[in-house]
Amino acid sequence: MRDYFSIIRSHSRRILAVACAAAMTVSLAACADGSESKDSSSSSSTSKTVSGLTKMTGITATGELGKKPKVTFKTPFSVKNNSYQILQEGNGEAATDGDRLCTQQIILDAKSGEEVASTWSDDAPECGILIGKNSIDEAYYNLFKGLKVNTTLAIGVNNSSSSSSSTSSTLEQYINVMTIVSKSKSLTRAEGDKVTNIPSNLPKVTLDKNGKPSLNLNGYKPGDKLVVQTLIKGKGAKVKESNTVSANYTGWLASNGKQFDSSWDRGSASDFALNQVVKGWTQGLTGQTVGSQVLLIIPPSLGYGSEAKSGIPANSTLIFVVDILAAY
Repeated sequence: MRDYFSIIRSHSRRILAVACAAAMTVSLAACADGSESKDSSSSSSTSKTVSGLTKMTGITATGELGKKPKVTFKTPFSVKNNSYQILQEGNGEAATDGDRLCTQQIILDAKSGEEVASTWSDDAPECGILIGKNSIDEAYYNLFKGLKVNTTLAIGVNNSSSSSSSTSSTLEQYINVMTIVSKSKSLTRAEGDKVTNIPSNLPKVTLDKNGKPSLNLNGYKPGDKLVVQTLIKGKGAKVKESNTVSANYTGWLASNGKQFDSSWDRGSASDFALNQVVKGWTQGLTGQTVGSQVLLIIPPSLGYGSEAKSGIPANSTLIFVVDILAAY
């Protein structure tokens, strides 16, 4: 049986794809303008036109704004990649730069109209859309910016395979119906209380005016254990191992202090599933709080081991400074 929720996650990554980096998708903070919720039907006559995306027609959605809609369309329905239709105009606050959007989503088989997956059933919204030109594909940035909370839109995705010999059951075309259920401002750097009792033998971290860290090894000689040192204690929610985390980070080699990676240099934070990264990150960030800045010193056994990576020799101890901006 196909994991249709992987389609939702894959589609979120597609929307979030930016040049030179791939991002996955924060906190729920429902926003509304105080107006009364109403039952609303499709509003496909919206004037919003987005360069790089194709408008769809023929899909309708009914139901109370901000609730799971009833979606109908004539089947079989043919969709193209990067196609969209606004189904219900929201009545909440409009999305602006720096907002993270949480969406409830329904996956519909475009050929049969069958619902094959829904985040509504477990009340598990996807919170991966960050409104920012460095954080999201430009066309989708232009689509989502300005949309109001409780807006429902449909996005068509065509996964048709060119192979005619495949006998596996796959969903070739689907419609992703997304309802914006909340928005919140995402942090851009760690915020909280500066920790003062940091061991003097650890590497020294300094921050520039924007928050980007630099490292002085301070004569540090790494051992074979994971070192986790909170530098700034955030006041947000506690991070769970099952969370996706949004973070700004920089990484250095412990052997010589050479930087090998930095989200700060790319101009946007990175989102990742905490249980799908190196064990040092999983163990070191689980239990930390949103808003915190954490120093991680990761031995090879909890990093990449004997496998060399781009800019990282085999058997390297790695040093990271991580700003936890969100967890969901």
